[in-house]
Amino acid sequence: MIQQQLNEDLLYCENIIKKHSKSFYFAFSGLPAEKRYAVYAIYAFCRLADDSVDENPIAAVKSAAINQLRHELDLFSRHEERDHPLWRALRHVFNTFEMDIQPFYDQLTGQEMDIDFSSPKTLQQLEEYSYYVAGSVGLMLLPIIATENHQYLKKTAVDLGIAMQITNILRDIGEDFHEKNRIYLPEMERLRFGYGEEKLNQQLIDQSFINLWEHLAVRAETLYDAFSNHLMIYDDDSKAPLMTAATVYREILNVVRENHYDCLTKRNFVAKERLEQMRV
Repeated sequence: MIQQQLNEDLLYCENIIKKHSKSFYFAFSGLPAEKRYAVYAIYAFCRLADDSVDENPIAAVKSAAINQLRHELDLFSRHEERDHPLWRALRHVFNTFEMDIQPFYDQLTGQEMDIDFSSPKTLQQLEEYSYYVAGSVGLMLLPIIATENHQYLKKTAVDLGIAMQITNILRDIGEDFHEKNRIYLPEMERLRFGYGEEKLNQQLIDQSFINLWEHLAVRAETLYDAFSNHLMIYDDDSKAPLMTAATVYREILNVVRENHYDCLTKRNFVAKERLEQMRV
């Protein structure tokens, strides 16, 4: 009966990642079962945090939702968690791996940064934000994919998370601006390359936009490389899924390039046939 409940809880988390992130599901489905379902449970937590902000139109409601989630995380930290599939699944993960709860709190801090949003001034501020919303996920996953060496690989896990978040930003520039009224491109970099908000509003893809976009893309690619240089220290059974995840996300940048940098009016994604060719 206990195993049946656990199986149902883990399936609940798997269904969330299958629905919301085909790229992550595709990459991490290659892990052994115990690790695979641990990744799914962590993704489900992050999805809940993200939805708490994105699915509520009123700032006060967003804040209340994040505060409620932080309260539930407090309960979890005291082994008093809610009787709910997500929290039961996460308890299994914490009982199985040498987990650190701080990155889960950092993830909530990142979501709060989106509630009271202001465009980052500098690339450093963008990367700080990217740590909280994505680098923190790397740290959550680290004890699962580097069971022996996770204490030595924190920077590389954060590098991968930040690279993926910058990739997301470069993919979603138009959507973020027109649907969410957010500009994640750092203000100083926009000034440096001569791409102002009026051009963004006009959905103008000129050389200044391409130069700005490439500047940030190259930074993401540098971080992907920094992660890849340490891949050999991760668990043997996790290397291929990790490399697949990094390769698939990195490929989004090439898709945007192939689409003539149109991330202002077009949704860019890696086609299924291309994904299959990229599995490591």
